[in-house]
Amino acid sequence: PKEHGGAGRSLFARFVLVEELLRAGAPVAAHWIADRQSAPHILKFGTPAQAAFYLPRICRGEAFFCIGMSEPGSGSDLASVRTRAIRTATGWRLDGQKIWTTNAHHSHYMIALVRTSGDAASRHQGLSQVIVDLKLPGITIRPITDLTGDQHFCEVFFDGVELAEDALIGNEGDGWMQVTSELAYERSGPERIYSSVVLLDEWLKHLRTQTAPSQRSMALAGRVLSTMAVLRGLSVSVNGLLAQGHSPVVEAALVKDAGTALEQLLPEAIADVLGDDPDAVLPDGLMRTLAYVAQIAPTYSLRGGTREVLRGMIARGLGLR
Repeated sequence: PKEHGGAGRSLFARFVLVEELLRAGAPVAAHWIADRQSAPHILKFGTPAQAAFYLPRICRGEAFFCIGMSEPGSGSDLASVRTRAIRTATGWRLDGQKIWTTNAHHSHYMIALVRTSGDAASRHQGLSQVIVDLKLPGITIRPITDLTGDQHFCEVFFDGVELAEDALIGNEGDGWMQVTSELAYERSGPERIYSSVVLLDEWLKHLRTQTAPSQRSMALAGRVLSTMAVLRGLSVSVNGLLAQGHSPVVEAALVKDAGTALEQLLPEAIADVLGDDPDAVLPDGLMRTLAYVAQIAPTYSLRGGTREVLRGMIARGLGLR
């Protein structure tokens, strides 16, 4: 909204902008969690004071957010989180641990799913969400190095972190409802379709230099591009539901699961067709990109919910479970 420093444009305008940023290779990964889901989440469930404080900073690119959901032993089973926020005379005391937290070491704030009452056996009851300033005393962030040498994920430890009363988002105990609503933003955007698109671009660029591309290569290109077009249509449809105020949890899970399947197919399938001509001299850029994406692609089915969790949600939504 304009009153919070934005341009007052639609969710679809953001969708198109992100597509163009990804196409141009812009460095947006650290910031897009904030504008993709943290800002609309605060608008939907936060207080006017929270919106007035955080949203202008997000719009100016001065506030990066990360998502504090998964924990050791509570990744796929998110409802069993043990990180606890206990009420104090001045607010909350936070203790616990999060893991696989994307870009925590680059972020200013975290929206964390925590237990404010009950225990892990209480499942969905007693969960709440809090905004955590990652500069506060008692917080330790340890990046996790992946196969490529990158550090996208982190462990985050909370040891007696003192939060103000207004750190709570929404109502105490509504955390499960809120986090499932938030995940619809995370799972349905263009970044859930285009994670491997730089490899696709490099490969198609190589195909265009061939006087007679193989039939298998052309068939794969047609399959991938048509699937991507369908996924984009699904993603835009979910975007429209979000803009109308709905929480399309199942629909977003479908986009994320199908998008991840395509993203993970690309490096394996492209390597397979390139192997048809083992004597071919291939561009360095294509081979470097293929090697990188092949190593990073396994993480795609972890972030934003594992494949098993997503398919369980889809099955329940379709009445199959």
